[in-house]
Amino acid sequence: MKTKFNRAIVTGGAGFIGSHIIEELLKQGLEVISIDNYLSGKKENLAEFKDNPNFKEVDCDITDFDELKKHINGVDIIFHNAASKKTICLNDPRRDLDINAKGTFNLLELSKDFGVKKFVHASTGSVYGEGVIIPQDENHPLVPVSYYGVSKLAGEKYVKLFNRIHGLDTTILRYFHVYGSRQDFSDEGGVVSIFTNKILNDKPITIFGDGTQQRAFTYVKDVVDANIFVAKSNLTNGKIYNCASGVNITLKQLAEVLYKLLEKQENIKYDNWTAGDIKVFNIDNSKIRSIGFDFKTSFEDGLKETIDWMKKKI
Repeated sequence: MKTKFNRAIVTGGAGFIGSHIIEELLKQGLEVISIDNYLSGKKENLAEFKDNPNFKEVDCDITDFDELKKHINGVDIIFHNAASKKTICLNDPRRDLDINAKGTFNLLELSKDFGVKKFVHASTGSVYGEGVIIPQDENHPLVPVSYYGVSKLAGEKYVKLFNRIHGLDTTILRYFHVYGSRQDFSDEGGVVSIFTNKILNDKPITIFGDGTQQRAFTYVKDVVDANIFVAKSNLTNGKIYNCASGVNITLKQLAEVLYKLLEKQENIKYDNWTAGDIKVFNIDNSKIRSIGFDFKTSFEDGLKETIDWMKKKI
């Protein structure tokens, strides 16, 4: 990375995935600026980088164009991971739109104006909506079923447009169900961390629906490696890739695996389906594999590392 880029911005840098990207970029010798407004990001996720002379932490909302503009000069690459959460989408869809569409547009416009060399955009499998064709590859129909899916799709469209009409070197990675250390384990976090937290505290876990909904789980370090890979590759300009390991299991199966690993008695409650909840994610990752990338972490190994981290936090 250091031979190709010197200074990087990671938006959502204080978040779960963003902080892991920052960690790897610093290891590779880049100067890194974290952009985060701390609505969901946590300063503790960046604490270990504070003394690194190559690291800079900026409190900034990506919807604030004028403030954002102050930090782009001299940046070679942007890893855009800032996004609204699903809870924002449900409670305040206008704010969701501002972050995922307007915020992305701001970053793209500044990237064009300041000569950023590469823009890696974190999108989501929610742009597909309910699976019509299984497995879902990158050409699957885009019919999102939530405000979040629509706003993230709008962000994708802006990325593609800037690539086409302005020649900005962009790559889109569609994330699915990422898990690992630093993930929020409150009820607004990811399902792996939520379930693990409940089980460790001997509380029942709640599955909304009947537990047959299928998810595509990917360990966070593999997602980081995918970001670095597409940034370095000369084959990824203008391309979109599913960033999913190929692990597809139901929520009931996830719960069973976690109870087994934690050696706890099963205690599962079921509640009504969540609005906009997609029943099946069955993801084709052959496109990113075809350019030489591989997902290295097994599901069980990833879960064990996540559990070890959470035991220290709880």
